[in-house]
Amino acid sequence: MANTTGQKFGGRTKGTPNKEISPVREKFNQLLDLYSVEQMKKDLIDIENPAERIKIIIGLAEFVIPKLARTAIEGGDSQVQFQISLDLG
Repeated sequence: MANTTGQKFGGRTKGTPNKEISPVREKFNQLLDLYSVEQMKKDLIDIENPAERIKIIIGLAEFVIPKLARTAIEGGDSQVQFQISLDLG
């Protein structure tokens, strides 16, 4: 029988941390504390394939820059043009 009341029954209460994942997060934070930004720069420079380097940077950016939701443009027959530039220098 499905709960249609909108009330929560059982499980963790809102805001309670997940006990199983907490030790994993703590170990990961310790690992990141040892990995300096300088070492990360060196490792990225050492990657010879530029496409792989960009793929890693984009993957890391997801943790810093939120993804934008899709926006629908409705009405009219007007054309929309986008110009994207990337300065790697």
